Amino acid sequence: MQRKHVLISGRVQGVYFRVYTREAAVGFGLRGWVRNLPDGRVEAVFEGEEQAIEKMLEWCWKGSPSSRVDKVEIIDGPYRGEFADFVIKG
Repeated sequence: MQRKHVLISGRVQGVYFRVYTREAAVGFGLRGWVRNLPDGRVEAVFEGEEQAIEKMLEWCWKGSPSSRVDKVEIIDGPYRGEFADFVIKG
């Protein structure tokens, strides 16, 4: 099991990015959260199986249909198993 903290830059707010992220994460069986940041980025934490997280990270580069992803920063962290599902924060 893995944990990835992700910061996504580009045109990722106001394009349903969080909604699509949640749908993708749930589809891959991941847990965690996603939220908008004041600086225009989207932040997410994903926990789950390695292969599912790799697929989710690939998805992050594509994003929602109306988004434009310029950068995906990935920070590894220790798996904590603290989430019951995947939610949109704020």
